[in-house]
Amino acid sequence: MKIQIINGPNLNLLGKREPGIYGSSSFDAYLPELRKRYPDVEIDYYQSNVEGELINKMQEVGFSYDGIVLNAGAYTHTSVALQDCIRSLKCPVVEVHISNVHKREEFRHHSFISCACLGVICGFGLDSYRLAIEALLAGE
Repeated sequence: MKIQIINGPNLNLLGKREPGIYGSSSFDAYLPELRKRYPDVEIDYYQSNVEGELINKMQEVGFSYDGIVLNAGAYTHTSVALQDCIRSLKCPVVEVHISNVHKREEFRHHSFISCACLGVICGFGLDSYRLAIEALLAGE
């Protein structure tokens, strides 16, 4: 099984950016834990601050991988282009957020991509990614 994790804008700053919201661990520190937990799953990781690059990566893997775990960051709340891309893919996409977006600013309560995703997981810190992988493995 092959799963692609894609992180959007500012998530390269995990561990430094607002640790009260996003925690004090970087994604690079967390990724080996995920790979160790799922040794039979190929877990690839990609991060970009650029919307078009996120779309390019999803189109690159979306027809050959078994699933995508997507934290689109702020693009979640603005991007019809990401929604269109997700709808065009063969593999399922799980939307992930580290924080509980519904406990935050009002503009974060709406997602343009949720309607195109298999499901949404938010508010469980970096463990949200593990939960998304579990959902993909279950074939839900």
